[in-house]
Amino acid sequence: MKKFTKSTLFLLWLIPMGFFAQSSIEGTVVDAGNGQPIPGANIIVKGTTNGTSTDFDGRYTLSDVNEGETILFSYVGFVTQEISYTGQPTIDVSLIEDASELEQVVLIGYGTSRKKDLTGSVSLLTSEDLNQGAITTADQLLNGRTAGVRVVTSGGEPDATANIRIRGGSSLSANNSPLIVIDGVPISNNNPAGQQNVLGLVNPNDIESFSILKDASATAIYGSRASNGVIIIKTKAGTSGDAKFEFNSNIQIGELSEKLDVFNSGEFVNFITNNFPDQTNFLGVNGTIYDTDWQDEIYRTSVTTDHNFSARANLFGKIPFRASVGYTNTQGILKESELDRYSGALTFRPTLLDNSLKVTINAKGILSRKQQPDQDAVIGSALASNPTLPVFDPTGDNFFGGFFQTLDPNQSTIITAGPKNPLALLKQRERDEDSDRFIGNIEIDYALPFLPELRGVLNLGMDYSESDILESFDDNAIDAYNNNVDNPLFNGGKSFEESQLRRDQTLEAYLSYAKDFDSFITRIDAQGGYSYQNFFNRGVKFPTQINDEGLRELGDVFAYVNKLNLQSFFGRMNINLKDKYLLTASFRADASSLFPEDNRWGYFPAFAAAWKLSEENFLKDSETINELKLRVGYGVTGQQDITDTAGYFPYTALYRNGNEVVQYQFGDQFFSTYRAEPYNSDLTWEKAKTFNLGLDFDLFNSVVSGTVDYYRTDTEDLLAEIPQSEGSLINEFISNVGSTESEGVEVSLNFQAINKADLSLSFNGNISFNETFVTDLNSVTQVPISDTGIGRGTGSNIGYYAIGERSRNFWLFEQVYDENGNPILDAFVDQNGDNVINADDRIYIPYDPKWTYGFGTLFTFKKIDFSANFRGQIGGNIYNANLLNRGFAEGTIPTDGTGYLNNLLNLNDTNGTYTGFIANPSDNQALSDFFVSDASFLRLDNVTIGYDFSDFFNNEFRLRIYGSVNNAFVITDYDGLDPENFGGIEESPYARPRTYTFGVNVNF
Repeated sequence: MKKFTKSTLFLLWLIPMGFFAQSSIEGTVVDAGNGQPIPGANIIVKGTTNGTSTDFDGRYTLSDVNEGETILFSYVGFVTQEISYTGQPTIDVSLIEDASELEQVVLIGYGTSRKKDLTGSVSLLTSEDLNQGAITTADQLLNGRTAGVRVVTSGGEPDATANIRIRGGSSLSANNSPLIVIDGVPISNNNPAGQQNVLGLVNPNDIESFSILKDASATAIYGSRASNGVIIIKTKAGTSGDAKFEFNSNIQIGELSEKLDVFNSGEFVNFITNNFPDQTNFLGVNGTIYDTDWQDEIYRTSVTTDHNFSARANLFGKIPFRASVGYTNTQGILKESELDRYSGALTFRPTLLDNSLKVTINAKGILSRKQQPDQDAVIGSALASNPTLPVFDPTGDNFFGGFFQTLDPNQSTIITAGPKNPLALLKQRERDEDSDRFIGNIEIDYALPFLPELRGVLNLGMDYSESDILESFDDNAIDAYNNNVDNPLFNGGKSFEESQLRRDQTLEAYLSYAKDFDSFITRIDAQGGYSYQNFFNRGVKFPTQINDEGLRELGDVFAYVNKLNLQSFFGRMNINLKDKYLLTASFRADASSLFPEDNRWGYFPAFAAAWKLSEENFLKDSETINELKLRVGYGVTGQQDITDTAGYFPYTALYRNGNEVVQYQFGDQFFSTYRAEPYNSDLTWEKAKTFNLGLDFDLFNSVVSGTVDYYRTDTEDLLAEIPQSEGSLINEFISNVGSTESEGVEVSLNFQAINKADLSLSFNGNISFNETFVTDLNSVTQVPISDTGIGRGTGSNIGYYAIGERSRNFWLFEQVYDENGNPILDAFVDQNGDNVINADDRIYIPYDPKWTYGFGTLFTFKKIDFSANFRGQIGGNIYNANLLNRGFAEGTIPTDGTGYLNNLLNLNDTNGTYTGFIANPSDNQALSDFFVSDASFLRLDNVTIGYDFSDFFNNEFRLRIYGSVNNAFVITDYDGLDPENFGGIEESPYARPRTYTFGVNVNF
């Protein structure tokens, strides 16, 4: 509708134009399918810049229209209508949905784009595309669904860490996770205390779509936080029509999908009797042999319930509104492992001032209450515990709360150095991890009255959380026993405590200009603005310490305050030429408080172009090719997130109180010293330069569609933790070192085999190739990877980055085998032929796969729906630390010769002859590639069947019942528990459960 201010500004221009035959028209624009008004529909006089848009009720007024002119009515997702103006005062229009355009609007950062107009590599997943079944966290929706996106959880526990990599990541020691943006709020990659999964803060039932930005031309608008890609999550909004309600509920039954094959009681007795007859006195208790499956003792059949209710409405006829509440109780298959999650979400989207002011308010709250057992210790003890021993003390002694524990026979009040009772470790320790988190924002979008195509947008966001962790032990807990033969004591109660507050603030202000033209330039879409983010983290810890009596207790308070500030200026322009040629240019300047003032700012440009070949005359009328678009792009992104490795002040010289043992005396008083913290005053931005070439296609009227992408990324000034020079007070610290080269190919394909009213069958698939090589590390040839210790042997890391090798590698010796294929102890290939086996003979074995893939099918017949989704990888390797620690005969013998026996992996044949190693592996043997296995696998991730009972009710009520199986099976040659392992080392794995789900969806 014509604004008063606009009329005033153009008054003088309008007066002479009054001599021409011009008129005003008005009317409404509605959805032909349901008769609901369409707010924001575009109305423009063809061939001119004279236009307007509909208000919230779908009404419009258009002035200065000449008879004979054509008026265009358009809205994204609907077929554009052209109506000739012949003097009619009112024109009401019903727009018809365009099947080829539905659900093709993609969020691209500070704006949207039609999918067919994208110039970068962007994937859109709507609610219909996402995984089904036992879904409790948002990352489970993505597994295997998108080319180039790898999602690997840390295991089967509730709230398991989701390791998400887009195109393999681009850094070494810096953060390799993508930026997550939820309804306009960028989320920190550092989780609050008590939360492991960054995507656990949004209820999966609230998610409408994922937009995944992969190449630099698409991500550069987010600058410093986008070097590893961007995942934009859009949640469901309100409605401008009648109120709608939705209720979803399911129950999930989880079971241990596979156990590690260790000796059972009978096999263990047979093994000890045949191989170590002098140790048989450690079998059983007082002559009684028990039959204990320790894995059965610590695992259970889990029961998980998930309930969600949402309401969408149009409050007062003016405010689209949505509210949802949810409750999930997730039991882990490991006993005492449990997560309660309470969620709530509110969304308001009113439109004011005749449709020129749009306000969006989002608020989400998550309350999580988690029981977190010491799963590594528990599972490790269960695998090692003697199966001939009982769970509970058969004598009735309640010394350890009734649990049996092996004691040294020579000193009866000393717990042996062997494994502790696994069930006692679960039952006698409690660790509560509570976290309350709020994420919300208000976005104000105002169309300037003197130029409606120009909008001012202000986005204010907050991510706030409070966390409390409390760990304690029972009074007679095995783990709270001091093991002092002269004065045996228990010390139950608190052993660790932490409270934390996090407050992340976002301010984004920008101008956005978008206008369609009926000329050579079809559309211009541009944004430019400023972004401010401040991350604040404050807390106190009371860590565990061991007192003079050998008892665990709370230590002295440790307080911390961390702050990270990011500020940016950004701009982007999209130009559409003749609806055939698309051009994109963006630029972002970023500043990070992690860098010194001289290096604080980084500058990141990007460029992209696309050619719609299907719009050219030689293809425009093709009955085979409906869409064919060629894309090319180049961009630079930055990386600064090194807080996990170097802390929040890596360039600043800071000092900390020294230990009390280094106090100095002055007179009769003692004074503490200060010690310098590590720092590097020369740190600067890590920069990733990416080239992308892509092809989008749609054939045979959308029967076959897909994308193909090739990319190459060169990363410079790598932020990596490298060894420091001799004489330094620290071993390693963060520095800018060297470079990497990454190359990959991605293919996505969709096939609509059948598409009829009562019968449909479709297939989808994707496959990705990615390979990253380290090309330079400046003054060093290799950099160790943290957290790659193997638990015994040398005790050092076995993971390294090395020049000329792929990104993550094991550094091991190549094993020598005899003519029967059995490994020869301490016999390795002399790689350089100098007749000496040393570090020069170790080789690099990459543990990331080159190929990842996923595929699935959806079948519907009348009211029945069936879907199945598979995913997997080709290549990759895992170091089986269980085989190292539990795969040799002497591993069963106590290190001190008395008191206990360890269980082993069951590698014997029927007569009790052990076919694994028969001698204790040396340090070098632990570095053998014998323990490395191929990690290729194919997993049936989920299979779901449902039935829609809507025919039994009226059209306003829909009831669907479904059943599903998640993690149905895995096909692999890997000889350990699970080949899907992000860290590359399997030691005490928390197995992923097989989950059976029964659920109901109700809409009314």
